[in-house]
Amino acid sequence: MHVVPDLKVLYFGTPVVLISSRNPDGSANLAPMSSAWWLGRSAMLGLGDSGQTTANLRREGECVLNLPSSAMVDAVDRIALTTGRPTVPEHKAAQGYRYEPDKFALAGLTRQPSDLVAPPRVAQCPIQLECRVVASYPFGPTPSHATAFQVEVLRAHVEEELVIPGTSYVDPLGWDPLIMKFCEFFGGGRSVHPSRLAEGWRMPHGGRVVAPTS
Repeated sequence: MHVVPDLKVLYFGTPVVLISSRNPDGSANLAPMSSAWWLGRSAMLGLGDSGQTTANLRREGECVLNLPSSAMVDAVDRIALTTGRPTVPEHKAAQGYRYEPDKFALAGLTRQPSDLVAPPRVAQCPIQLECRVVASYPFGPTPSHATAFQVEVLRAHVEEELVIPGTSYVDPLGWDPLIMKFCEFFGGGRSVHPSRLAEGWRMPHGGRVVAPTS
């Protein structure tokens, strides 16, 4: 039997993306997000308008979409409730967000120069997509508080071991992306780490981790 629970969150399961962008002073910002989807050589990114990443994409028109594996969940979670915006919006502060000027250092991740765009790549991420913004659209109810960015993938960097030998395809059995499902972290179909984001959003099942079977 179906029920009508008036769902508050519709994150049924999407890959986590670490978006690197460039701040006005030329420093690098790094933001985890999970509202992204791809079609061909393009991607759509859903971002709230109060974040530093949104401002950076509008100003610079460039970014790198770094795709972490499930093994990188600790690094991603360390920056889950941080913002690169010096003045933290009230609604974010209420959820536990704080200003962090160097998210690479906080996460323990390494900057890697990009080939075609200014923002750096995340060296530890097995897949890195250099992108440029081609369009943006207000998203959500009017007045909108979010933006959908359409980006074009200019260059994809993939760990050699993930590429099927003799092809230009990623091995789907070798690639284990970090997935966010209803504000919780999953990998290989299992909950892999407690989520600070779930705590900030006051999700009723926040922090539940299912131990892997042997």
